[in-house]
Amino acid sequence: MGRILAIDYGRRRCGIAVTDTLQLIAGGLTTVATHELMQFLQNYVATEQVDMIVVGLPKQLNGQPSESMKYITPFVNRLKKVMPHMSVTMYDERFTSTLAHQAMIAGGMKKSDRRDKARVDAIAATIILTDYLESKRNNTTL
Repeated sequence: MGRILAIDYGRRRCGIAVTDTLQLIAGGLTTVATHELMQFLQNYVATEQVDMIVVGLPKQLNGQPSESMKYITPFVNRLKKVMPHMSVTMYDERFTSTLAHQAMIAGGMKKSDRRDKARVDAIAATIILTDYLESKRNNTTL
C-alpha cells in the first residue's frame, strides 16, 4: 500500500501532507513554491509509492466553488496529464486555514511562529488529509 499525498494549493506556495504507508496517519511534509509544485510531485512520486493525490477543494460557505478554483482547476488538469496513472481527487478544504491557526495556538506555538504562512499551509494540508481519511473510514463503515 502506498501513501496518500494532500495539497493545500495556493497561488504562491502549497502545503504538502502525506500519510504513512498504511494510510492511517496524516502528517505535514513541507511547503513548496507553487511554480515548483509539479516538479516536486514528480520527484516525490519517483521515490515514494503514492496511491493517490488529494487536492484541497476551496468552497464558499454556501457550498459554491470559491474564486481560487480558477487557479486550481488548471493545475489539477495538468497534474492528470503529467501523471495519468495517478488517482487525483479533490476534497473540501473549508476552514482548514482557520483550523490550522487554532491548532497552532492550542499547541502553544509562539505568535511569531504562527505568522509563518508556510507552516500554516503545511498544517492546512494535514487537516485536509486527515479529514479525507476520516471521511473514507466513515464511508466504509456504513
